[in-house]
Amino acid sequence: MNLKVTDIKQYIYCPRIIYFLYICPVSKKTTYKMESGKVEHMVLDKLEERRTLKRYRLAEGERVFHTYLESERIGLQGKLDMHIVVDKQYYPVEYKFTERSASLNHKYQLVSYAMLLEDYYRCTVRNGLLYLVPKNEIIPVEITPNAREFVYEIIDKIRQIIRSERVPERQRKVNKCRDCEYRRFCGDIDIWTKERVDKCIF
Repeated sequence: MNLKVTDIKQYIYCPRIIYFLYICPVSKKTTYKMESGKVEHMVLDKLEERRTLKRYRLAEGERVFHTYLESERIGLQGKLDMHIVVDKQYYPVEYKFTERSASLNHKYQLVSYAMLLEDYYRCTVRNGLLYLVPKNEIIPVEITPNAREFVYEIIDKIRQIIRSERVPERQRKVNKCRDCEYRRFCGDIDIWTKERVDKCIF
């Protein structure tokens, strides 16, 4: 079974999300933020079609939108927002609708797509681009051998969670929990686990 590229992003945000996605699926509400993100993606696609590549610091090239990528060898699949083709060089581009800076999970989501593009085109991708839309900022990301290796390590860790069916520790940064769509389910698990431990002790 191939994992999704978004699983890489989610694992880095908090490993416990993988538990909710694969072991104990929960029906979560579609948030305003998610709906808004879909609309913003569509609007941005239309704008991108008319723009030059100047913001990406490229003189010319072809934009390709929403390519579905899959690799049995890597064990991943996903749909990339956009990639730019210049001669035989390929640049994956991920849109991010955040007012904050690019984070580690965004970076490795992009690296994962770069690895899938490499399989798709049988090439080496050296750079990817994160487009922070609200700030109109492009963040270049170097696709290094170490970054690729880190993605493989995460894939292994995700598969371990799925195989063992054990609840991973939650993210320790409380501010991440505040924005998490699984927050209330996560709290239930902590209470349930604590009660089981208490019963075992007494």
